[in-house]
Amino acid sequence: MRILVIGSGGREHALTWKIKQSPQVSKIFCAPGNGGMASIATCVDIKADDIDGLVAFAEKEKIDLTVVGPEVPLVRGIADIFQDKGLMVFGPGREAARLEGSKIFAKEFMRRHDIPTADFEVFETMDGALAFIRQAALPVVIKADGLAAGKGVMICQTLQEAEQALQQIMGDKIFQEAGQRVVIEECLEGQEVSILALSDGKNFVILDSSQDHKRIFDDDIGPNTGGMGAYSPAPVINRMILKQIETRVIEPTVIGMLRDGIPFKGVLYAGLMITPRGPQVLEFNVRFGDPETQAVLPRLKNDLVDVLTAACQGTLDSVILDWDSRSCVCVVMSSGGYPGKYQKGFPIHGLDQIDAQDVVVFHAGTSRKGKELITAGGRVLGVTGLGPTIEAAIHATYDVVDRIKFDHCFFRRDIGAKALNKDAESTV
Repeated sequence: MRILVIGSGGREHALTWKIKQSPQVSKIFCAPGNGGMASIATCVDIKADDIDGLVAFAEKEKIDLTVVGPEVPLVRGIADIFQDKGLMVFGPGREAARLEGSKIFAKEFMRRHDIPTADFEVFETMDGALAFIRQAALPVVIKADGLAAGKGVMICQTLQEAEQALQQIMGDKIFQEAGQRVVIEECLEGQEVSILALSDGKNFVILDSSQDHKRIFDDDIGPNTGGMGAYSPAPVINRMILKQIETRVIEPTVIGMLRDGIPFKGVLYAGLMITPRGPQVLEFNVRFGDPETQAVLPRLKNDLVDVLTAACQGTLDSVILDWDSRSCVCVVMSSGGYPGKYQKGFPIHGLDQIDAQDVVVFHAGTSRKGKELITAGGRVLGVTGLGPTIEAAIHATYDVVDRIKFDHCFFRRDIGAKALNKDAESTV
């Protein structure tokens, strides 16, 4: 098979790495790819949101399966266009992608289908939103309605923080059109987890659990990022909780979308808070998580091409997922200043000296300048290690992290710490 992977981040590198392991694959293209993906696939200079260019390339190269990594082309309808051209593509259509493209659509869908989520109100004007927060119980969570690269959610502990968040989103328009409307919701407490499910529109399979680390600093302090690291499995998810997630969240979402006339085909990513009331949905995404994918896929024993093809062809009911019992940890090495302003173009040293058997380095924001690998993004690398326990996986991963150097490098030191001393929970 000839495969096209769309995107250029750590998630796409992990997908390409896993797809390459399939004996069915004869050629992999990545558009546009990055400095690391270039070593295992052919990178083509087509941007992830250049839908016309991608369709033309897929037709010309007789691509058998296209895997869409990022959310923007999905929200813009790339899957519909590929399907109209008779091209097999993994990812939901434009209408189904609204689960991520519009927080308001997702929240109203959950309310309509009785899927557990935080109480919320929707506002189209800043005056209305300000009036609401001035009488609301604090803390509150304020979310831009549209896509904001993972940075459109603000947790506000005080009235001043909430007023400032509304000014930034609706007044200063830091997220442009994405912030024309906002959702204000109650702030849930508990542990966050990520559950990824693959759906063919009717059937679904649930991938093993993971936990992302959104805040920039240790101990979950500082602004939200696209994700500073992840680990899998998350011990907070035991069998009972997983069954609740399946029956209260994943199943009613897949069935609800089907009944609403917009069957969901692709990855349904449920960001969840495990609360005393049970699992509550924080958000839906419609693609593989980043960096959750880097922590989950190394544990998947199945041929990923078989699984993705089954999702495209409506035969997921025949798929049984098989998992490596080991834990996996991914630590994101980022550019200093991220998620704000940061510099690019710094040489990356130490990658050629890494020979750890159970550690792989996924590239996110990298590019090549001649023979030299340089930084080219906010999140630069995702160092990912396996171990018989979460503690062993943490140690293996950070041992490699400490051997990689580039100017203004920054990373969290506590990825996976929440899972320590919780291994027993995962067997409940």
